[in-house]
Amino acid sequence: MPRRTKIVATVGPASQSEQRIAELIEAGVNVFRLNFSHGTMEDHLEVAHRIRRQAMAQETYVGILADLQGPKIRIGGFADGKVTLEEGALFSLDTALIGDTGTVRSVGLEYRALCEQASRDDILLLDDGRIRLQVTAVDGGVVETQVLVGGELGSRKGINMLGGGLAAPALTDKDRADIARMEELRPDFVAVSFVSAAGDIFETRDLLLAQGLEPAIIAKIERAEVVEDEITLKGILSASHGIMVARGDLGVEVGDASLIGIQKDLISRARRMDRVVITATQMMESMINSPMPTRAEVFDVANAVLDGTDAVMLSAETAVGKFPVDVVRAMSDTCLGAEEHPNTRRSRYRIDREFNSAQETVAMASIYAANHYSAVRGIACLTESGTTPLLMSRLSSGRPIFALSSNINTLKRLCLCRGVIPLYFDAESFQQGELDARSIEYIKSCGYLHKGDAILLTKGEVLGEKGATNMMKILPVT
Repeated sequence: MPRRTKIVATVGPASQSEQRIAELIEAGVNVFRLNFSHGTMEDHLEVAHRIRRQAMAQETYVGILADLQGPKIRIGGFADGKVTLEEGALFSLDTALIGDTGTVRSVGLEYRALCEQASRDDILLLDDGRIRLQVTAVDGGVVETQVLVGGELGSRKGINMLGGGLAAPALTDKDRADIARMEELRPDFVAVSFVSAAGDIFETRDLLLAQGLEPAIIAKIERAEVVEDEITLKGILSASHGIMVARGDLGVEVGDASLIGIQKDLISRARRMDRVVITATQMMESMINSPMPTRAEVFDVANAVLDGTDAVMLSAETAVGKFPVDVVRAMSDTCLGAEEHPNTRRSRYRIDREFNSAQETVAMASIYAANHYSAVRGIACLTESGTTPLLMSRLSSGRPIFALSSNINTLKRLCLCRGVIPLYFDAESFQQGELDARSIEYIKSCGYLHKGDAILLTKGEVLGEKGATNMMKILPVT
């Protein structure tokens, strides 16, 4: 069976060459992430051209995700590049310090709003939580702290607050400028960093529409206050195409002990609301320098797969790591291993739920039929918008979902949906009476079906119309 969980790989110096991109696609990458925290728009455009050329050469569909930088809540720089903070020492974050003038006693503060948002006894977390400072006083433009957990601190490291509360706007001037130049890039997905409310998604969508773009918008869940507020979280999920469980900043704010439960809850919520979900950050980080993952990393990826995540994401592992192709293969093998577990092939979800449309009814009935009739080797969906295969992918099944469409944007968007194999098929070029047979012939020619199998086919009486799926058939493969 083909791997159902999708792999997102971040492009960087280790993976941006034409040859390396080709190797990564062959190894199993489904979506490439362009990190707008690094590089220029010209760099991203060239990489996107390479991705599309190589995907075409391999006759496959690969999505492109543009990940907006978002607000940078950081300290300034040190005169020597870094300092070592001792436990119990006093340390100041000072907005008046400019440039690389920091010392072991104080450093500049690029995020001036911290002086308004921090209060006495708040815990500030620097460098992904490796350094902990307790606020002792706020005096004008200076935040006075005492070191609780010391260590080496480098220039321009990020700042978080334990429990959340640093509320910089999700979209910065840089993000707006990047969106204004995305018309040529034409990403399939756009990820919004540090989302705090549904309004961040609406604003991003409006800015993209102004450029004539309608990519799927992914909300990165990174703030403690978002996961703690039921109404806010539901609003963000409703407004977006999907979410990314961005475990770096989120884990720093909520604590690693709480993170695993939050991850499971976010994956479950996204699936219940028909949204896709990416699990990200440090999934196989040891492979930045090692050709093999640790057993703990394999278990981490496998647990996300067992929880039902649509995709798992690689960041530095493929961007700057020594073994970018090997890590994709290792992640693919791990996903395939986890997908052998029976829990990934059945689902009781929605068993008591009423459906809202013929389309949803057909989608859910198809998965139920495929899971209970062993002769069925897969589900073929003739789709225009991709909604029917998306709905099907919300339920666990061991059967591949073949999304047949002539809409290229739909096929690329489905690259992120668990269990969905996007295939180009122009249904309108055939007569209605021969459509079923031609669909089966095409999937069989791709090597997914064999004589004697059965396949479940869904379609609408009116071809090319969004939301028109209202038919389901079980057909033999001859």
